[in-house]
Amino acid sequence: MSHPTAVRFSFFAIAWSIATLGGVQVPAGAQSIELEQYDVQVNRLIARMTLAEKIGQMTQAEFSALEPGEIKRLALGSVLCGGNSDPQEGNAVGPWTEMYDSSQRQALETRLAIPLLFGVDAVHGHSNVLGAVIFPHNIALGCTRDAELVERVNRITAEEIRATGINWNFAPCVTVPRDIRWGRTYEGFSESPELVSQLGAAAVRGLQGSDLASPGSVLACAKHFVGDGGTQAEMRASSSFGDDVQLRLDQGDVVCDLGTLRRVHLPPYIPAIEAGVGSIMPSYSSWNGVKCSGHKQLLTDVLKIELGFQGFLISDYNAIDQITDDYKECIRVSCLAGMDMFMVPTRYREFTEKLTELVEEGAVPEERIDDAVRRILRVKAAMGLLDEGVDPLADRSWQSEFGSPERRAVARQAVRKSLVLLKNEGNVLPLAKENSRIVVAGKAADDLGIQCGGWTIDWQGKEGKVTTGGTTLLAGIRQAVAGSAQVDYTADANDIPQADVAIVVVGEKPYAEGLGDTGSLRLSAEDQQLIQRVQATGVPTVLVVLSGRPLVLGDALESSQSVVAAWLPGTEGAGVADVLFGDYAPTGKLSFTWPRTADQEPINVGDAEYDPEFKYGFGLTYGE
Repeated sequence: MSHPTAVRFSFFAIAWSIATLGGVQVPAGAQSIELEQYDVQVNRLIARMTLAEKIGQMTQAEFSALEPGEIKRLALGSVLCGGNSDPQEGNAVGPWTEMYDSSQRQALETRLAIPLLFGVDAVHGHSNVLGAVIFPHNIALGCTRDAELVERVNRITAEEIRATGINWNFAPCVTVPRDIRWGRTYEGFSESPELVSQLGAAAVRGLQGSDLASPGSVLACAKHFVGDGGTQAEMRASSSFGDDVQLRLDQGDVVCDLGTLRRVHLPPYIPAIEAGVGSIMPSYSSWNGVKCSGHKQLLTDVLKIELGFQGFLISDYNAIDQITDDYKECIRVSCLAGMDMFMVPTRYREFTEKLTELVEEGAVPEERIDDAVRRILRVKAAMGLLDEGVDPLADRSWQSEFGSPERRAVARQAVRKSLVLLKNEGNVLPLAKENSRIVVAGKAADDLGIQCGGWTIDWQGKEGKVTTGGTTLLAGIRQAVAGSAQVDYTADANDIPQADVAIVVVGEKPYAEGLGDTGSLRLSAEDQQLIQRVQATGVPTVLVVLSGRPLVLGDALESSQSVVAAWLPGTEGAGVADVLFGDYAPTGKLSFTWPRTADQEPINVGDAEYDPEFKYGFGLTYGE
């Protein structure tokens, strides 16, 4: 099934096309898939629906919170599995597939048999599921500057999602993080609106393909609309990391004028719409004190009318609860602002009851309900879910390639293209494979959990041997020099063997969202001591930094001969070894400004006073 496009110009888009940064152009006008072409089919279906069935389509419940039979009883239109939701039968492909199918079978037993949308956060691969290929987080992909690679990564992600039957991914994140102390920084491709625009659209194309109804496509969701990367830092009472400066940025307030919002945070949504994104998720955050989940100007006037978005809006996890203390009022405000589907994981019964009351009282016009349902059903129609005789159950033939070596090879390519060489004094890198003795130091070198970061099996991620499978940096180094060099490993460097060179791996513990907000960007005391112990031996040091954002390196930068930013590379750590040993030269360029101190934050390219440790776009290669 092919979809014609319709060009929808806005004054914003025309003005923005004039501005460039880093050579990346943004389309002059927004194009959107003409989802309205399905309205004849959809309107016939809406005419047959009861109010309860319409509200069911607007409701998304958490699978783990559902009672048996409730999908059928409430005629739910959508189900999700959050970051910590796994099938009770086990966290593998088979149980995930059966969980999806069991939900879909209930939907098919309803009066109208409208299939479900089933959503997950597969933000760097199908990362909730054991055995999936876990790709580098977006901050790393931003350093590749390679839209074709980003599209390929997301195409593989879509195919691995479809292997479990699931048809909706809450990705890509097209945020423009402007303060790296924010715990979601690594979910963004860059601080540059232009680069985010380019790569975000590529991610949409990868997930959705050229046809939403094709077997290997999943519905994408651009998030979080709008300005989530521009919240102001606020003091908070405590920090999970014990920071000297305790800050909160997540779900905060973006304080700026409309011009700044348009210039910095809105641009990535234009090419995402042009690429045909079918769903968009409004942000938890506020704009000038008003929650985006209830902001009619942003959701309806700008997004739906000005930019011509014809898909549907899905609220974030319990996000509408933050609008006001009165839950019924939260529902009214958000619905009238333009929210179409509501992610109400555990309050779905209460939501359906109160929205029904609001319609019956005349507080929410049924025309607004019909508009929301029409948008949802348009997307389902584009996905082929409303076609006569369609079978929405999982196609298990996709499982044969799940986590395959061929897909891991693409992830390995993404790793090596994302590495940024920050320093290479005396051309210590690339390392010789033959006749050398290498010591690898640091627990992060042999910890797949640290290597993958947050949103990996668990919402927050976790340290340790994550059972999803993959190759740690240490294993990758040993594979690279097998039979040619001796590799010794020490987690804490308390007993350091003689060596020609030391590879010291340090970095952040896994985190996600607000728990990653921090006022301190320093290496941990443990990592600083590790570096000092190794360097006290006088051996040349290659410092590899695993992190979800630039970190203030201080003395470690000065005392190390070479420094490599490896970000959060995912399961294929051998990609780091590929670069360290010269099989591939480093080509990554910083997608974020690297500050000298945390006090410089927020600091971004284009600031009047701009004197960072490493500028946006910096990156060495061998021989420089």
